[in-house]
Amino acid sequence: MTTPRGKPGDRGPRLPTPVPFPNDNAPVYTVGQVADMLGVPAAFLRRLDSLDVISPSRSEGGQRRYSRLEITRIFALTELIGEGMTVAGAQRILQLQGEVADLQRQLDELG
Repeated sequence: MTTPRGKPGDRGPRLPTPVPFPNDNAPVYTVGQVADMLGVPAAFLRRLDSLDVISPSRSEGGQRRYSRLEITRIFALTELIGEGMTVAGAQRILQLQGEVADLQRQLDELG
């Protein structure tokens, strides 16, 4: 096999354009991928969906698809649950943290 040759300092073939990454709200990750990323059982993710704690999008085939923001929220939930909180308690804490962040943003805009 031969390698392409070019001028010294060339870094090899160039891609025509960079591949765009999905935004943080794009539902691209499957249950299995999220379970592997976070080290949780897939059943736990399905349970969060059935409790309406996290409502992932669905593919055309009906499979759950999670966004990066949803994965971040699930991670925060697992951390709180790991500290002994119930799912409902952890959900309420995250809701209150979001409200505090919104109020802080409003204060920053005023001041």
